[in-house]
Amino acid sequence: MNGDEPRNHMAEAARQAARRAEQGRHDPEPSLGARLGQIGVLGWMIVVPTLLALLLGRWLDQRLATGIFFSAPALMIGAALGLWMAWRWMHRQL
Repeated sequence: MNGDEPRNHMAEAARQAARRAEQGRHDPEPSLGARLGQIGVLGWMIVVPTLLALLLGRWLDQRLATGIFFSAPALMIGAALGLWMAWRWMHRQL
């Protein structure tokens, strides 16, 4: 093992730390309030389509007297749609 190797690793680690610090100054982390707001938006993006689909399924079941024939699949479809919308929104935020 060469004596300069640990020094090179230390110098590289210091350069990386300086780059990260500079990047943090130019692009700071969102505040706690902003993060909580994002979580709230994601929650509503999932809940609203799920509930709307469930309401549609219940309405169809009541009109056609089919028990939960339409409610159960509508619930799953609404949840899948909400999760997909939330996933797309999260990836646009990056």
